[in-house]
Amino acid sequence: MIALTVALPLLAAFLLPLLPALARQFLGPLVLLAVAAFGLCLAGNALDAPSVVAIGDFRPPLGIVFYADGVAGLFVFAIAVVTLLLWPCATPNGQPDPQITRKHSLTLLMAAASCALALSGDLFNIYVFYELAAVAGYGLAAGSRTPAAQVATFRFTLLGSLGSLLALIGITLIYFRAGSLNLAHLAELAPSTLHDPLGLAGFLLILLGFGVKSELFLVNSWAPEVYATAESRVSALLAGLISKLALLAVVRLLVLVFPVPEASQLLLVLGMLGILTGELAAYRARDFRRLLAWSSIGQLGAAFVAFAIPGPAGLMAGIAVALHHLMVKPALFLLAERWGGNLAQLAGAARNSPIAAALFVLFALSLIGVPPLPGFWAKYLLLSGLAGEPAGLWWLAGLVVLTTTVVEAVYLFRIIGTLYGHQQGSVMQSRTATTGSGIFALLLVGTALSAPLLAAPLQKMATQLADTDGYVAQVISATITAPQRSGTAP
Repeated sequence: MIALTVALPLLAAFLLPLLPALARQFLGPLVLLAVAAFGLCLAGNALDAPSVVAIGDFRPPLGIVFYADGVAGLFVFAIAVVTLLLWPCATPNGQPDPQITRKHSLTLLMAAASCALALSGDLFNIYVFYELAAVAGYGLAAGSRTPAAQVATFRFTLLGSLGSLLALIGITLIYFRAGSLNLAHLAELAPSTLHDPLGLAGFLLILLGFGVKSELFLVNSWAPEVYATAESRVSALLAGLISKLALLAVVRLLVLVFPVPEASQLLLVLGMLGILTGELAAYRARDFRRLLAWSSIGQLGAAFVAFAIPGPAGLMAGIAVALHHLMVKPALFLLAERWGGNLAQLAGAARNSPIAAALFVLFALSLIGVPPLPGFWAKYLLLSGLAGEPAGLWWLAGLVVLTTTVVEAVYLFRIIGTLYGHQQGSVMQSRTATTGSGIFALLLVGTALSAPLLAAPLQKMATQLADTDGYVAQVISATITAPQRSGTAP
């Protein structure tokens, strides 16, 4: 089952252009529904015992290892659901898209690479699938075929290639010092081989390399340009999905290989700078998609800050912040598909599209952190984790989060005032965008209503993610299984 979550969308991506037109319409969604079912089963089973599959008849630390704990299973499920909700369809004006098959193939390719990123247990495969997701992202970003989109995609490709090179150099340094790329094996070797300046330099290079896709401060300059020019569904995929998988890869490396104060503080400082630059730039933005892009940078900065907090408390806060962003940000980009990019087009939009305006208000309130919406609980966990650490950078990070929340509230309420204002602007109609946002809103409300029930599974996932000894025992002692089956390690 574990391998199928990667193999099915990967195979479908390459078969899709060869199939008849009728089959092309249904294959992608059916595959994503199957992957969602597999992910849900993996997440449920992994809460009791994580599963490990060694592919290719090579016992770890050699060969390819997929590791499915609760977090990995949850992200596989989220990848399939979000990709399905953002599935490319007609253009915003309702006309058929002549490039639709190409976009479907690239979307399935991105889904397969994303699932592999969530499950991979070694740096080599993480890098390979990260590159595969990057290539699919470049192709989708250039899909609108406008000059602005092509220029932005070219810059995105250049920065992404630089990030890939940095990550590859960092992985090379780690392999040079430890002689292994398996994360479980590295966790055993790291205290004696990697917790020194050269090993930390490798971590920094990987952080910056993968940080390109996770919109980390210093390497996130591509995001506003690409999100403002690409199709809204592509921006939603990149901001809502791919950024989280790159972040998860960094967190795995941080928890298993570099659980040292220097690495955590590096993540903390870069996360704080991301929050400040993102939210202040969003406050000044006058284009809706650019505002969402800068806002996304700030919110992902908050996720970096959360994951920097040592122990299960920080991991629980980071998972909550990441999942909340995963629900809200794609929905807002879908609303941008309906309304266009210029904020002036939102003037009086509530008259023509009252449901879409109400949805925006719901998502904005959750981003600000109004109880009992999920955004409140995510920020509560983040601030509680920061308050539990010694004064200094940790408390400064808490002050940054509180201050930028006020900034966030100002520009979001400014947009709400524009939506419900008296001036009438031109509003682009797109029913599919509102429908997709409505489904995300139902997920958000459902999460808010079931928050007490979700706390225990979330805590268990965070504890699993922090259990380095358990991870090593599961992977290193894993019985070799066939690629078609998942074997639970004894």
